[in-house]
Amino acid sequence: MFSIGKGIATRFTAPTVKVDTKERKVEYHPRTYTQFIQGIKNRELPSVIIRPNKNIAVFQEENGDYGDVSIPQNEQLWQTLMESETEVLIDNTQPVSLIENVVMFFFIAYIFTLGRTLFTPRGEGGMGMSNPFMKSAEFNMENEVTTRFKDVEGIDSAKDELEEIVDFLKNPEKYYGSGARIPRGALLAGAPGTGKTLLARAIAGESSVPFVQCSAASFIEMFVGVGAKRVRELFEQARENQPCIIFIDEIDAVGKKRGGTTTPGNDEREQTINQLLTEMDGFDNETGIVVIAATNRIDILDDALLRPGRFDRKIQVSLPSVKGRLKILGVHARGKKFAPDVRLKNLAKQTTGFSGADLANLLNECAIRAVKDGDGTITNDITENVYQRIVVGAKGDVKYSFRKKELVAYHEAGHAIIGVLVPDYDKVRKVSIMPRGAAGGVTFFQPSEDNADSPFYTKEYLLAQILVALGGRAAEEVIYGANRVTTGASSDYARVYQIAREMVTTYGFGKNKYDYRNLSPSAALKVDNEIENIVSQCYRYALKMLTDNKDKLEELKDLLIEEEIVDGEVVYDMLGQGRCNSFDCSVSFD
Repeated sequence: MFSIGKGIATRFTAPTVKVDTKERKVEYHPRTYTQFIQGIKNRELPSVIIRPNKNIAVFQEENGDYGDVSIPQNEQLWQTLMESETEVLIDNTQPVSLIENVVMFFFIAYIFTLGRTLFTPRGEGGMGMSNPFMKSAEFNMENEVTTRFKDVEGIDSAKDELEEIVDFLKNPEKYYGSGARIPRGALLAGAPGTGKTLLARAIAGESSVPFVQCSAASFIEMFVGVGAKRVRELFEQARENQPCIIFIDEIDAVGKKRGGTTTPGNDEREQTINQLLTEMDGFDNETGIVVIAATNRIDILDDALLRPGRFDRKIQVSLPSVKGRLKILGVHARGKKFAPDVRLKNLAKQTTGFSGADLANLLNECAIRAVKDGDGTITNDITENVYQRIVVGAKGDVKYSFRKKELVAYHEAGHAIIGVLVPDYDKVRKVSIMPRGAAGGVTFFQPSEDNADSPFYTKEYLLAQILVALGGRAAEEVIYGANRVTTGASSDYARVYQIAREMVTTYGFGKNKYDYRNLSPSAALKVDNEIENIVSQCYRYALKMLTDNKDKLEELKDLLIEEEIVDGEVVYDMLGQGRCNSFDCSVSFD
């Protein structure tokens, strides 16, 4: 800043001035350019600040008030100012853009927040993260766990594996006297929702020992060494409360296989897992501390974590079987009102692939729907509607034209008819053309006793799955012709090619055996040809089956248009209980 006119002066910023020895508040009085020039000439403005880069002038009046005015860039203004007795200051400071102001504001806010995050102890003010250089807060510990094995159903084999740990924690002298060493750790592996956490709590509840729980993800921080520090604190807390159970959920967050990479994130994870291994090695045989961990990715865990002496027991917590699902439904049915027509056994049969958490959610949604629709009593219709909503999606509001409704009816009838005609396949339970979710219609199947929850499928069963999935497209072609089929079978084809590819590359059901993980271009081409051969042959058989039963296809289509939902037993009665008309059921698909 520099001045012209009467020497150098400071910018006028006085908030108050004394006029006639009385203090008063400074007021703002803007002027027009003409009034501003007149004030200069009349000596009413003792000082003026000119800001050329903004084309404005800020002036002070004789009584201390101030104001501003827009000014032009011309020589006449400067001449008037030079000839006056007004003190003139010129401010050539470059203005800061709005973007620069915003960036600076957020930068300062970020630095301030980071400082609070790093150096505010956990719990102060109820906000912020913990200071990594201070002692972490106590881990979640329950001295008395009320969960018992009776609350955990459907995973009896896993419970049997853990009975020894419960007995050790209850009667340790029996094992110490015989020189036995209790497993230091047990790893529960299984799909999400299968009850791993509930099972760990039940062990603590049955043993009447404290339960220290944490998530492995909470060990990882941006500072190297913090994870290892928290592992030490976890085991220190456990030793202070022994005998006890330490439960580490999602241990794959820190227990992944160690590699050669040296990024900061990997370095922190490796220090954390090394500390965990050290702590588990440091157990005295008589500490009475058992570590239970849970994961759904046991394949990626470090080998050192799985060796004997650390996690001695690897227990697979599988999805429940039909009997297991029935027991789980019985647990979650407690306290709920059911109508006489509800059969939990039937619900257990149709919920193949549901985990314990899925079943709990199913009955909870049924209870909510029952309260919404009536007096809180769960009926068979409610369970059916909730099941369909969970599996397929909510009912749509789309109103189909008759032509579209007819198309959907043919499509679903094709699935259902082939499902009935193919021998030893899953039972057709219900056929619907009511839109749900992204589906225009749906055919529900209930797995047979041999196929329900079985990890082993025959080649014949997989080919039957492909046939049934192709039934919708085949029905469209039989009725409308090859050039008028629709995109409604897109999801069916995705499933078909998935099954066919697994048959060739994983299960060894093709003409040749391939290792899908290491295929040369020529081998990949052969695989694609075999897959296409399986799909095309199945499609030809599906066309033949529906052509030979076209009258039944029309009959079922008409019934679906009239009623929208048809029970599976009606379809079986219509087709004579599953006879294969003009179809050699023993034909090979090689």
